[in-house]
Amino acid sequence: MAWDFETDRPIYVQLVEQIQLRIVAGEYPAGSRLPAVRELAAEVSVNPNTMQKALGELERMDLVRSQRTSGRFITEDVNKIRMIKENLAREQLARFLEQMQAIGYNREDILRLLETLPENETKGEETDGHSGM
Repeated sequence: MAWDFETDRPIYVQLVEQIQLRIVAGEYPAGSRLPAVRELAAEVSVNPNTMQKALGELERMDLVRSQRTSGRFITEDVNKIRMIKENLAREQLARFLEQMQAIGYNREDILRLLETLPENETKGEETDGHSGM
C-alpha cells in the first residue's frame, strides 16, 4: 500500500488514516511492533515530528500503545480493530451510496447492479482481458 497524501488536508491526519488502514488490513497485525518514529518518517518522507503527532493520535485512539524502552505496538484488542474496520467500511459505503444516488440510482438499483457484476469485476480485474486503454 503506497503512502499517498492530498495537499488540502494536514499530513498528520492523513497519516493517522493510512496507518489505521494498514492496521485493519493486517499489514500491521495486532500486537506487532511498529517501526521507530524516525524509520517510519523516513519511509513516508515526512518530518519525524509529524509522524510523532500521528502516532500520538493513534495512541489516544487506543490503536497503538507505547512501551517506554521497547517502542510502539499495535493493540492486541482484535475486537477494537474489527470495530474500526467496520466503521471504515460503513463510511466507504455511505460515500459510494451518495455518489450512486447522485447519478440516479436508488438502493434497489445499486443492489441489483452489484448482483449482476461478475465476481472478477469486484476484485478490480477486467472481464475481457483488456485494460480499457
